[in-house]
Amino acid sequence: MVVKKKVSLLISIILTTTIIAGCSANKGGNQNKKISIGITQIAEHPALDAAREGFIEALESKGYVQGENLNIEIQNAQGDIGTSQMISQNFVSQEKDLIFAIATPAAQAAFNSTKEIPIIVTAVSDPVKAGLVSSIETSNTNVAGTSDEAPLDKQFKLLKDIFPQSKKIGILYNTSEVNSEVQIEKAKEIAGKYDLEIITSGVTSVNDMTTALDIILDKVDILYTLTDNLIASSMPLISAKAIEKKIPVVGAEEAHVKGGALITEGISYKKLGFEAGLKAVEVIKGQDIKQMSVSSLKDTELIINTDTLEKLGVKISKDIMDKAKLIKGGE
Repeated sequence: MVVKKKVSLLISIILTTTIIAGCSANKGGNQNKKISIGITQIAEHPALDAAREGFIEALESKGYVQGENLNIEIQNAQGDIGTSQMISQNFVSQEKDLIFAIATPAAQAAFNSTKEIPIIVTAVSDPVKAGLVSSIETSNTNVAGTSDEAPLDKQFKLLKDIFPQSKKIGILYNTSEVNSEVQIEKAKEIAGKYDLEIITSGVTSVNDMTTALDIILDKVDILYTLTDNLIASSMPLISAKAIEKKIPVVGAEEAHVKGGALITEGISYKKLGFEAGLKAVEVIKGQDIKQMSVSSLKDTELIINTDTLEKLGVKISKDIMDKAKLIKGGE
């Protein structure tokens, strides 16, 4: 009888220990679960690449490291919206914990694919007009992140300070990007303040670029390049044609200047991506994305391409040169 009781007690202890161990294992498994993030990028060019790098650096700065507690899958649509849609749908079918969408078309494709999985976006000029959020301050959707809205007022003031006689500003844009149409509307609003006229020319692909450039460069004093993915990818061609015609190009951001534009006063896309990454960490830790915002960077940097400056034969005041970060073409 005593033996039976001892055996029963031993079995009970073993069962209890097993249950506790099982619970502990489950708890540890949840703690050690790798966060799965799908990164969808609409195209490959320096600004968007920098945003992606900044995003990953932000995650690492908060202890989320690829291969350890994080699994990141990066997909690039190479400029094709249909491919971008398929990438997002694939991420949804894989039940990613979070999607990071770089640029407006990628963000729209992700949002079209899911209203449940949190989506952090970056390089989206106007997320409200893009239909991603209900307001900048509080998204009320499964989308939050950072906006790359260009500081147009600063940039137009800069070009007017350097080229006071300028009257006509040319803008090329991709007719299929909502992001570009938004920027043109804002450019037209600001232009009057500086006694400038905006002349636009729409393109649908890189194949249209040469013809569009030949036409618009004969009509303008300055060319302004938007944060438009097609335009950004075509900067070497745009810069070469503009230099040939002795037309200065003012870029919306640093990558444009690295691609041959003369000057910009713009934001850092790496910092933009880093801030988006910090928002992703908030979501991972349980923050309700519907209560989050889409923020913009306030700090800008003045950048001048000295190779282009020399080729154009333009004179820029010492005051402006002293404030600028000077780079050579392709740096």
